[in-house]
Order: sequence, then structure tokens, then C-alpha cells
Amino acid sequence: MKVPSKERRMATESFSAELRQEALPIWEAIFEHPFLAEIQAATLPMEKFRYYVEQDYHYLAGFGQVVATALSKAPDSATLRRLTRRITTPVERLLHGKMFDLLEMTEAEAEAVALSPTNLAYINHMQTAASAGGVGEAAAALLPCPWTYHEIGQLIDVPDHPVFTYWAAPYRDGLLEESTAAWRELVDEFAAKSGPAVREAMRSAFITSSRYEFMFWTMAYRMEDWPV
Repeated sequence: MKVPSKERRMATESFSAELRQEALPIWEAIFEHPFLAEIQAATLPMEKFRYYVEQDYHYLAGFGQVVATALSKAPDSATLRRLTRRITTPVERLLHGKMFDLLEMTEAEAEAVALSPTNLAYINHMQTAASAGGVGEAAAALLPCPWTYHEIGQLIDVPDHPVFTYWAAPYRDGLLEESTAAWRELVDEFAAKSGPAVREAMRSAFITSSRYEFMFWTMAYRMEDWPV
């Protein structure tokens, strides 16, 4: 998958757009990752996809925990309400239910799988951003996940496949567009009212999460496990 040319010329009228532009080389690597290329070609081994679904199940639980931490940092009731709407991930939860059925596995089986080293490190990174910082840092750390998946959905073209077509459908249909916009609004809002130190922390959190997004695909492609 190739990044559309309009992304290469992305304007920097907002802080989140600036972050997206800075992360462009990382995101290009994500869009061209062999895991996604093999999904698009319908050649990805199913054991690798099952591994991905299991780890993604745990990642989404961690994502919700990070949002819960951010809730405790909300400076006002309006921000509290906005974050409360983001604590669940209904699109992905419904998708996981469908994937469990198609892969003939249960939620209990996914729950029993240990987090991989990369998955654990990614979740810990986001939790640290939320715990050590504020809503701005948490939002910046969380944003690359929905945003990259939304863009993947606009780029990927999956042929008729009994599993991969269903997995790609919510992203191709733009069901993460609203979530992406909401997180971008939070990032832009808190960046606008923060000083240079906080904006730098937000930038670092966003770039690191973007790197972890790439690493997550590599983790799944290699079916990463603990060495000992």
C-alpha cells in the first residue's frame, strides 16, 4: 500500500497534523508492512493472523486502562465527558467477536494468552505517558492507533476472503474516522494551551506510539514470544 500524495503534502495547520507529518516515514513503513501486504494478497498464514487477534484483544484492554488514567487527569467536566466516550472501543470489540467466530476461538482462549514483549512495552509506554503527564500526553500517545488504522482502511484493498475481508471492512468503511477526529481534537486543544515542555512530551509520546504501531505489526508477523 502506498501513501496517497495528499498525505505527503499534508498542511501543518494543527499540532496533530504536524505530528502526522513528522511521523510520515514511520507511517509509510506501516502502510507497506508485509503483514498488511499479505492480508491484501490473502496469503498471510492464518496462525499469524490468530496471533495478531489475540494480542490486539489484550492491547484494546490496555488502551481502555490508559483512557481511564487520563480520566483522572481531566481538568474539567467537558473533558471528562469526552474521555468517557472514548474509554470503550465498540468497533474493535464487535470486530473481535466476529473474528473469534471465524477463527473458531473463544474470548476465554484469547484472555489466557500472555502479552508479548512488544505489546506489553507499548501498553506500558502509553500508561506512562498518561500517568506522568496529563490529558494531552495521554491523547498524543493513544492517537496513532485509531489514526493509522483509519488510514490503513482507506488504503487496503482485500479481495474476497473468509476472514480478512471481514477484518478490513470496519476500517474500509471509515468507522474509526470519528474516533480519530475526537483524539485529534483533544491533542490539538491541549497542545494549544500548553507550554513548550508539554508539547515536546506530547510529540515524543506520539512518535514513540507510532513506532510501536509498526513494531506491533512486526511482532504479529514474527509471532513474537518471550525468549526465556
